[in-house]
Amino acid sequence: MCVFGRGVMRGNALQGTSPFHSSYHMKKHKLLSAAVLLVLMLMSVPVSAKKKVVKTPSDREVWTTLLYRMAQPVLEPMAEGRLQQVMTYENGNLEVSPTWDGRNKKVTYMEAFGRLMAGLAPWLSLPDDETPEGLQRKQLREWALKAYANAVDPASPDYLGWGSGGQTLVDAAYVVESFHRGWDALWEPLSTETKLRYVREMQKLHRYDPPYQNWFLFCGMEECFLMKAEASLKKAGVDLQKEGFEGPLYDAFRIKTAVNKAEEWYIGDGWYADGPSFAFDYYNSYVIHPMYAECVEMVCDVQPNNSYLIHSVDPVTYKTQGPTYRLGVIRERMQKFSCILERMVSPEGTYPVFGRSIPYRLAVFQPLAMMAWQKRLPKQLTNGQVRAAITAVMKRMYAADLYELGLSATPATTPTNFNKGGFLTIGFVGSHPNVADVYTNNGSLYMTTLAFLPLGLPADDPFWTDPAVPWTSKKAWEAEDFPKDHKWHINKQILYWE
Repeated sequence: MCVFGRGVMRGNALQGTSPFHSSYHMKKHKLLSAAVLLVLMLMSVPVSAKKKVVKTPSDREVWTTLLYRMAQPVLEPMAEGRLQQVMTYENGNLEVSPTWDGRNKKVTYMEAFGRLMAGLAPWLSLPDDETPEGLQRKQLREWALKAYANAVDPASPDYLGWGSGGQTLVDAAYVVESFHRGWDALWEPLSTETKLRYVREMQKLHRYDPPYQNWFLFCGMEECFLMKAEASLKKAGVDLQKEGFEGPLYDAFRIKTAVNKAEEWYIGDGWYADGPSFAFDYYNSYVIHPMYAECVEMVCDVQPNNSYLIHSVDPVTYKTQGPTYRLGVIRERMQKFSCILERMVSPEGTYPVFGRSIPYRLAVFQPLAMMAWQKRLPKQLTNGQVRAAITAVMKRMYAADLYELGLSATPATTPTNFNKGGFLTIGFVGSHPNVADVYTNNGSLYMTTLAFLPLGLPADDPFWTDPAVPWTSKKAWEAEDFPKDHKWHINKQILYWE
């Protein structure tokens, strides 16, 4: 017989004296006969009927396939003016929080489109090629450009709810963030008529006042976009006065308020407060770090020396500095916060679940992804470890979906993150309506795409080609050497006691 496992010696010693000795041999004979029969049956099974072996996909294939899976159900119908017919509350494709505060459900469509495009924009900005990924990317871009036009066309069934209440301030900011991140691929190809429609819709948002928190940055994004759009339209020869516009398209006061309040609310070591008081949640990831930086980026694109609009003082020389100097400070803080995010990834590919807006899923890693995409990772982080960390979380969170997509050979023990209509479902890993906030709908959830920004780097970039290496917590818990953590001395002008 086969000798394996513990207790083998004990079994042999009992054979000669056991009253069940004869029955034991009969059972053994039957078991051996059954085992031989099973082996013969397995040998006779055709190869095609055996379990399909799934080729191990590259990390990039996991990212691109999953992002396409999220994007297609939104962009394809919206390109055809059908999204608001397909995604309805009545058919179950549109979901809202059990504690929904009664706002117009039409905000769902702008949330889904704007947040999705903010994550997609860098990837869609890569040049076309004939690879399977390139063909997917080209198709998504074609849908997106049509969807952008429908979003501001009052005659389209998918005209978005620009007047649906203050929530519009939030998601218009993600729409313009997508333009900033993919300017040449997503803004410039639009018709002049469509561009002017966006300008008018953004200006109408002045009817809404933001609450005293991170919402200032949404207003800032919209005004900085108007500044950038104005420069672009003038360069293209558009006579804005003839189109009915007077003076600058943007409100400088809204820009100054946004950047000055964000600066005032910086509390140190990479963290901002969300308004006058600190909130221990992930809004530093969802909004504050990226949008503060991008407000200043857009100003730098047009008026890099405008120290009136964005004013700073060098803490060493006390010389007045402008937007470019401020942007350097902001990015250094984001680098520190990226180090914190990377250390939050456990060896198992999980991260702490706390704060509001839990269903935004991978959006937690937006600053880390943004630094990787812009090739500004701090020296403490390598391409291989950042990619490995985010991919580990992605595979853990979307295990069931990756299995269904043929990117995993192991059946998942966790549920899908999509509903029957193919749209993201409210939850974290699977459906968990109870973790939704009063403002959560399943359009909100497309913020998860904000972790996919490194897809804006080509496939041969070191971010994708460097070998995967363990991230910090994985090293620490597997007894490998790992770097210690420490406070960064950022902005000594504020933290003068350090």
